[in-house]
Formats: sequence, C-alpha cells, structure tokens
Amino acid sequence: MTERSIGDARVSRCPEGHGVFLERADLGALVEAETDWHERSVHDTARLPRITADMTAPPLPPSPRGWVETLFD
Repeated sequence: MTERSIGDARVSRCPEGHGVFLERADLGALVEAETDWHERSVHDTARLPRITADMTAPPLPPSPRGWVETLFD
C-alpha cells in the first residue's frame, strides 16, 4: 500500500490497482473539498452531502432471482 495526502485526507492505494482505501472522515474531507471546488467554479452543480461518522451505508438493492434478471438492470 502506498499512502498519499490529498488536502486534509490520507489515502492508501494498492500499487497493483486493486483499490483505494480511506477512512470515512477522510472521504468526508474529500467530498467537502469537491463541494468547495464546485462552489467556486462556474458550473451550476448540486451540493454533495456531508459525510459524518454516524452515517450508515444505504441498504443493498435486492439481489436478482436469476441470471436473466441481471440483463434488464
């Protein structure tokens, strides 16, 4: 894993391309930085929600009953 600071966030990245890993608070810091960037840009974009430690992940969608059902997602 290689670690990198991006603003106030610490991000770990797999050198073999298997993923990027970070703490929830660091994700929140990145989202806030992205939101701030959009507020200063000329684009009219919606504000991203703030991520807090007490948030839970949204429920997973129901799994398909069969392979054919996955063709229509």
